Amino acid sequence: MLSLAYPWVLLLTLVPLLLQWKKPAAHTVDAPVFPVGHWISDLPGVTRQGNGVPRWQTLVLFLAWALLVLALARPQHVGEQVQMPVSGRDLMLVVDISPSMEEQDMIIQGRSINRLQAVKNVLNDFIARRKGDRLGLILFGTEPYVQAPLTFDLATLETLLQESGIGMAGRATAIGDAVGLATKRLRDRPQQQRVAVLLTDGANTAGEITPDKATEIAAAAGIRLYTIGIGAESMIQRGLLGSRRVNPSRDLDENLLIRMAQQTGGEYFRARSLPELELIYETINQLEPIELDGKFYRPVTDLFFWPAGMAAALWLGLFLFRRSGGKLTRARQHAGGSVNHG
Repeated sequence: MLSLAYPWVLLLTLVPLLLQWKKPAAHTVDAPVFPVGHWISDLPGVTRQGNGVPRWQTLVLFLAWALLVLALARPQHVGEQVQMPVSGRDLMLVVDISPSMEEQDMIIQGRSINRLQAVKNVLNDFIARRKGDRLGLILFGTEPYVQAPLTFDLATLETLLQESGIGMAGRATAIGDAVGLATKRLRDRPQQQRVAVLLTDGANTAGEITPDKATEIAAAAGIRLYTIGIGAESMIQRGLLGSRRVNPSRDLDENLLIRMAQQTGGEYFRARSLPELELIYETINQLEPIELDGKFYRPVTDLFFWPAGMAAALWLGLFLFRRSGGKLTRARQHAGGSVNHG
């Protein structure tokens, strides 16, 4: 849909006509009378005497003036209504990338993958479903760091998640520091409901703040923690002396994760396989629904440069035409004078 931001400006189109109408009868000017007529009449090839300016040139100048006025009125293209990406959720994903996440106890399509690959696989779908929410990503090992701040740009968030690698943050597991960093990033946000989803496969083995203290701070800041313990409970391990069944999740501190979730009003989930991990994030999607506020806006594209460019082109074309016309007339006069002289 086309519209004008300042439609009243179109009244300026009548200014040249009013000036022409008000012009004294005894004073004739061949150049068209415009608010800028004092310099138009001085252009090469434009004079105040002689046979006057041809009518078509006057019309061209008037059209150029009208196009300039149209540009000042600021024509715009107003698009269809678009729902604003506003939600009641600031959701921080906190993912363990310590070396233990390299354990290949997750199965996808009959082949083994490590825990971080499984998390990436499931989180891609989870992130895609949170359109309208603002998500962030914290990765942690010995130390936590922000891989992606809270953002509506979910495509970039997915890319940054895929670029994460095991061991990038050190070889230990600082759960308390990771929750503390998530709290720092969430507590000053304007939304009423702030959520962090913590995923780990171990116990707290590093950091400056204990998980219990970090949980206490998070609860005081109104942040709800959903905790996920990932890792199979049984797998076959092959060695030089044969195969044996082991528990690859023996280091997982489930009691800690349960306590952290309960103290902040969240829930604890256990992911022993890829389907269970998928179900967990689907459950979190349902527990933390997207709450759009229903606001809409229409994208606006300015078009003023089109009439402004056309006006400039008309004036420049007329200027060059009259200048070349004046030179041609002088050349003919010079040639005629030479013939008469001869």
